[in-house]
Amino acid sequence: MALVFLAWLGGVLTILSPCILPVLPFVFARAGKPFWTNGLPMLGGMALAFSAVASLAALGGGWAVAANGWGRGIALALLGAFGLMLLFPALSERLTRPLVALGNRSAGQGEGLLGSVALGVATGLLWAPCAGPILGLILTGAALNGASLATTGLLFAYALGAATALAVALLAGGRVFALMKRGLGIGEGLRRGLGALVLVGVAAIALGLDTGVLTRLSTASTNRLEAALLSRFGPDGGAVMQAAPAMTGGPAMMAGPAMTAKGQPEALPVEGQMPDLTGAVQWLNSPPLTAAQLRGKVVLIDFWTYSCINCLRALPHVQAWDAAYRDKGLVVIGVHAPEFAFEKDPANVAKAVKDLGLTYPVALDNDYALWRAFSNRYWPAHYFVDAKGQIRHHHFGEGGYEESEQVIRTLLAEAGQAPDTKAQVQAAGVSAPADMQDVASPETYLGHARASGNLNPEGLIADQSHRYTAPDLRLNEWALAGDWTVGVEAAQLTAPGGSVTMRFHARDLHLVLAPGAAPVPFTVTIDGQPPGADAGLDVDAAGRGTVTEDRLYQLYRAKGPVADHLFEIRFDAPGVRAFAFTFG
Repeated sequence: MALVFLAWLGGVLTILSPCILPVLPFVFARAGKPFWTNGLPMLGGMALAFSAVASLAALGGGWAVAANGWGRGIALALLGAFGLMLLFPALSERLTRPLVALGNRSAGQGEGLLGSVALGVATGLLWAPCAGPILGLILTGAALNGASLATTGLLFAYALGAATALAVALLAGGRVFALMKRGLGIGEGLRRGLGALVLVGVAAIALGLDTGVLTRLSTASTNRLEAALLSRFGPDGGAVMQAAPAMTGGPAMMAGPAMTAKGQPEALPVEGQMPDLTGAVQWLNSPPLTAAQLRGKVVLIDFWTYSCINCLRALPHVQAWDAAYRDKGLVVIGVHAPEFAFEKDPANVAKAVKDLGLTYPVALDNDYALWRAFSNRYWPAHYFVDAKGQIRHHHFGEGGYEESEQVIRTLLAEAGQAPDTKAQVQAAGVSAPADMQDVASPETYLGHARASGNLNPEGLIADQSHRYTAPDLRLNEWALAGDWTVGVEAAQLTAPGGSVTMRFHARDLHLVLAPGAAPVPFTVTIDGQPPGADAGLDVDAAGRGTVTEDRLYQLYRAKGPVADHLFEIRFDAPGVRAFAFTFG
């Protein structure tokens, strides 16, 4: 219930966002009519249509995109006709005459119950709210879990929140409308004015202003308020948001097994039965495995994805456990659950598995079937299963490696395979342990669904090419410069010479990048100078490198004291996509 309330509250806050402006004329056109038979049905239709369309978008197929396009076209035509009827009474009378003959008086103007619902549905088809942190988190969960009753319920709660705020505004506006009509005798003028505003709203949406210009004006204060609500009630706050994934780093999130006074681990509790491993779209290094086949073995399930820096830093430990305990009965299974679309490509994953030297079975969980079966929420996540098929321990995030290894040894001893040696871990390069004591910069996404910390004066304009200018930045702020199209997941450069800048504080800086049709050369500077000895693995001392494949690139690693720095990466050619900064 806390999650539903959070979604509803996020919808309420949309009343403060400029992206609500294009639909206000449609709503206030009902201000002079009875609320219960006109305003309320319209707002209900709007909430239903928005939640249905947003749920449909989670399916992601081309047919869904085409259906949404047709729906928007029909909605624009319907609302355009509604505005013209308000503006020209003679036209309204002519168009409504057949309906009046059927006894449905004034339905053509949208004044009846069914007419109001129809106008609400049309409004819901057109409404494109600015994607703040709360809606972004809901849509991220929808992308992972697909269309479902839970997803639709959260989207409907969000839409009901917006409808609640609009209802309050509509009730207040209705009183003002009545006073002006009664006191000034300008009822017909008000009606014509509302009709003109409806046509302005239709034109604004048809021209894309609701997702362009108005998105630039999205209030930062609303985003900060939503972020505060998420920190209190979100995934790591008071409420558990099962739909929302997260990457976790830093200290261990789950403690290791409790120890007795003699330093021996206490009995591990049974947390549940390991789900069957069906639903993976492909297996690497092994034929498909099932829970039944693994009975008698101790199993480690490692949820990871190959562009996740937290996962890459955990992998040397997983590989060492596999090498040390495979002969004693341990089976390590890597479940590759993609975060970005390019990580769904089996060829990309196969190359990453080969480059990383992984020899244990890897299941490609592109449809998140295993993710949902384990009720998982994090990358990386480790689930420890005993020889009876029971989950006995789990750990989320980096760290806690000694405790995790002790769990493996305990479960092997229970199965009669007491190991006599310990794992030898070799972590180097991008997988080297992070300096978490001196990381003051968070993981930062560049796609508009989850973007935070952007300081471009234009804002991020969703899904449209735009020329950006970069201002001066403070710590943990970033900006684009040049011609970019900011999509849901990433910002894509559309002309040569574009750059991304960020002020950060960490030993390591990484950026997830993907080339276009051809490799894209780039230049990195730190505080305006080549990185020199502080160059990351994917650049030289002069700061030169090339985006050749879809992956995480290490662009900076401090060899001396860690301090605040201004990072810039400038690309020589268009087509490159920038997804997310990570630090260590």
